[in-house]
Amino acid sequence: MIETQPGSYEPGLSVTILRMSTMRPWAMWRRLQYGVGFAVFWMVVGSLGYYLFIYTPGDCFDEVMNEDERGADCGGRCVRICASDVTAPQIVWADSFKIVDGQYNATAYVENKNAVAGTQALRYKFELYDGTKLVAERAGTTVLPPNSVYPIFEGRIYTSSDTTVTNTKLILEPVEIWQPAMLGREQFRTSNLNLLSPDASPRLEARIDNTELSRAEKIEVVATLFNTNGKPVTASQTFIEALEGRASKDVVFTWPNPIAKTIKSCAIPSDLVIGIDLSGSMNNDGGTPPQPISGAIAAARDFALRLAPDDQASVVTFASGATTVSLLNQNHTETATLIGALSIAPAEETGFTNTPAAIAAAAAELASARHSGDSRRALVLLTDGLPTAPGDTTSIVEVAKQAALELAKSGVEVYVIGVGKGVDVNFIKTLTEDPNNAFYAPTGGDLDAIYQKITGALCESGATRIDVVAKTPTNFTPLR
Repeated sequence: MIETQPGSYEPGLSVTILRMSTMRPWAMWRRLQYGVGFAVFWMVVGSLGYYLFIYTPGDCFDEVMNEDERGADCGGRCVRICASDVTAPQIVWADSFKIVDGQYNATAYVENKNAVAGTQALRYKFELYDGTKLVAERAGTTVLPPNSVYPIFEGRIYTSSDTTVTNTKLILEPVEIWQPAMLGREQFRTSNLNLLSPDASPRLEARIDNTELSRAEKIEVVATLFNTNGKPVTASQTFIEALEGRASKDVVFTWPNPIAKTIKSCAIPSDLVIGIDLSGSMNNDGGTPPQPISGAIAAARDFALRLAPDDQASVVTFASGATTVSLLNQNHTETATLIGALSIAPAEETGFTNTPAAIAAAAAELASARHSGDSRRALVLLTDGLPTAPGDTTSIVEVAKQAALELAKSGVEVYVIGVGKGVDVNFIKTLTEDPNNAFYAPTGGDLDAIYQKITGALCESGATRIDVVAKTPTNFTPLR
């Protein structure tokens, strides 16, 4: 601090004060420039260090929505498609098909309505029910290409041997990753379908064509057979390791047991035994000619004449015993003539009704070398009541039931007609695996309509629809 006395004068001091007052703004501006430059320098250095050593740019795998993404790691520059931008898969149907007692194949159709979005990892679970009881379940993961309907198949699902699966549910988990895939079901074309030996060692042959130039790998192929009403009846699965672009490969689908009983198409002929009860009680309804035998013979004769040219028929009669009076053949006129000449032997008027023997004779003929593996097997049995035998009648009734059950398990479709006033309808029903295959005719005059129903039940008009679908994970755009 400079002090001056009043009246004193110091020239040097006034010059210094004047110089300081005139130069202060310029000095302050330079100092400000130096400060800003210094700050900018360190900001640049700090930013460069941050970007070089600390900063991690946002990507499509950081589980954070950043940059132009529409959701966390999806949309925008990311390959992954946001779940909000797609339609969830829809279950078209799910069903299970019995292979043997205690073993089923489960199949479902799932529709993906998205034009280009699919997933390589669709997680699912089949649940099999007997009534309301859950009897088996199987989980898995499959590929779901875009823009069509695709099958999901799980084979050899085991249940207890006394279980009958009545309902099948498919549960789909939400898709975690949707990806673009420009190719879908149209990539593969199926040709040369040929179903062989449906009642022996069933096999379906097919040719799979890759219609695209690109190679496909890990191809899953599922064949599903539908009846004429569009209901699936059985399915099988096979795999192709790789298929080059514009190449073809022959594939084979197999089943461990006959499927001719399942496939009702008339394209599959029938080998059947016509069983006719000639026991004395078949005269008991009286009349001239006697009933119900006269009506039974006339109706069975007309039934034989209605068989298709490729069908084979055999005739078994039974009373106290059983006789195969005609072997499997395609001469339906000759078979009809033979049936028309049948009659009850006088000795059988007081004989018995040996139904188990008739079933055994039918089983033997249907298992003979005359049976074609390309044909389904059937027994059409007509009787007027409970089987009888010397001694314990209850025992022979149980034997008949067991024989019919074993025949059905072997793949033979069993139809039973109870005719006459005194027929035991409950017994007739126990001989058939399917209640719809049991018929009751109060009189012989009712039989012709029943035989016509059986003619229609043996096969369905129209070809069985065979749907072969291939799918591959090859065509999905990689996420990285």
